[in-house]
Amino acid sequence: MVAESTGQVGAGTPRRLVGALVSAAWLVGALVLGWLLWPSSLGGCTTMTIVSGESMEPTYATGDLVVSRCGPVEVGDVVVYNPPDVGGARVIHRIVGGDTDGWVLQGDNNSFLDPWQPEQDRILGSAVLHLPHVGRFAAILLSPWTWISLLIIALAVVIWPSRDDEESTDDEDPDRDPVGLGLEPDRPAPQG
Repeated sequence: MVAESTGQVGAGTPRRLVGALVSAAWLVGALVLGWLLWPSSLGGCTTMTIVSGESMEPTYATGDLVVSRCGPVEVGDVVVYNPPDVGGARVIHRIVGGDTDGWVLQGDNNSFLDPWQPEQDRILGSAVLHLPHVGRFAAILLSPWTWISLLIIALAVVIWPSRDDEESTDDEDPDRDPVGLGLEPDRPAPQG
């Protein structure tokens, strides 16, 4: 009896092509996402800021995550900037005046202007995305204790022997003496 083939010659080629196109789309998507999210601290154009304080209420509240992108800014934009002489601190406030030589900023909930007038090179970016309450979760990810815990768990998973490993070592040695009678392989057991 001859088996009939239901497939056509070359039927696997479209599947391979579709698979390659899907892989290419994922790669392009990952590269675009990487470019968009590349942080300014590593030379990129994106800054993520977790809001702390009440100065920008009701626009932003403590625990909100604000994503900002570098580029030209103008009066009315909410920007993230790095004031001089305060270490790595960042401030997220609205531009209320000035120009690239010195912007005048103020928190939406403040009755006073910021003491700093940052130049354009101190502006990290203007707000493009607001994620309410996400900063609380992101703060957990930024904690060194979180990463130390995850590292310890990953190390334990890699080092800890699995039950399958123990069983497979027993099955891998066909010449072992399963009963422990001291018999050599391929020799019959004594009759008696």
